[in-house]
Amino acid sequence: MNAEEKKVKFAVVGCGHIGKRHAQLIEQNPQAELTALIDIKRPELLNIQFNVPFFSSLNEFLESNTATDVVNIATPNGLHAQQAIECLQHDKHVVIEKPMTLHTADAIAIINAANKYNVQVFIVKQNRYSPPVAWLKKIVDENILGKIYSVQMNCFWNRDERYYTKDSWHGSKTLDGGTLFTQFSHFIDIFYWIFGDIKNISARFQSFSHKQLTEFEDSGVVLFEFGENSLGCLSFSTAVWNKNFESSITIIAEKGSVKIGGQYMDKIEYCHIKNYSMPQLPSSNMANDYADYSGSAANHHFVIQNVIDVLQNKKSITTSAAEGMKVVDIIERIYKATM
Repeated sequence: MNAEEKKVKFAVVGCGHIGKRHAQLIEQNPQAELTALIDIKRPELLNIQFNVPFFSSLNEFLESNTATDVVNIATPNGLHAQQAIECLQHDKHVVIEKPMTLHTADAIAIINAANKYNVQVFIVKQNRYSPPVAWLKKIVDENILGKIYSVQMNCFWNRDERYYTKDSWHGSKTLDGGTLFTQFSHFIDIFYWIFGDIKNISARFQSFSHKQLTEFEDSGVVLFEFGENSLGCLSFSTAVWNKNFESSITIIAEKGSVKIGGQYMDKIEYCHIKNYSMPQLPSSNMANDYADYSGSAANHHFVIQNVIDVLQNKKSITTSAAEGMKVVDIIERIYKATM
């Protein structure tokens, strides 16, 4: 960091597993400074280990005028829109955990507020930094696979009573939103990032083992088209017994076939492409470990660094608010296709 560059000051609202992960990575970055934590629960109940001011509400923090450039929002999904707009109105940049919102209209409201107050909105889409995913994006962009015929995505995870506890927002239609929002929006984002928007959607959902745990589905199959009459299918479930099974994407194309698999779309399981030699890729980061269950790749440090680089005028945003909004739009249209 140059002597002229000031540290970017971050606060984190929502101090659950992922919020504390944000705080930890901010403290570890020499170009960043953690200025505050905000949560409605008492610090001792959250096992807070950070020596920074703690506030019991976002309003209390904003009224304190604590010197802060960015607020990282890691609260329940249904609170993202209101909290983001409040921060933007106080001239704070925001980092919003996935999903950006639960409704496209709310995402548009965030974008409008950011434009009005001339501040930035960053959306957490850390799976884009996975080496196999970045490689797949590159070969599709460079037309190495030729015409894409079909894409199959499988997302088979475990989320049971260890996750959907009685005192948690998980499982609520209002705060959680549904399986595609909370568990699998990262993978829908990967599809959109690489292949673009989808159309002609049809879907079937079912709740096999979550009827007493959640207000929404635990499994589904989604059929759609994209590009020039290419076919797509998403099969997903959180009813897998005991532990996550896989997150995978299989591409059948004019010049070859590829499958990225593993539990978190972190391994290249098959690559057979005409006149192409597979390069050596960097190792993927481990998944976020939440004791009884696991999440997606632990790539949040890339997100934090991108925020710093953008605010120091070094780079552009890797996942814009417009892209975050588009993923919400796709998920909303998938849910509407079941009605």
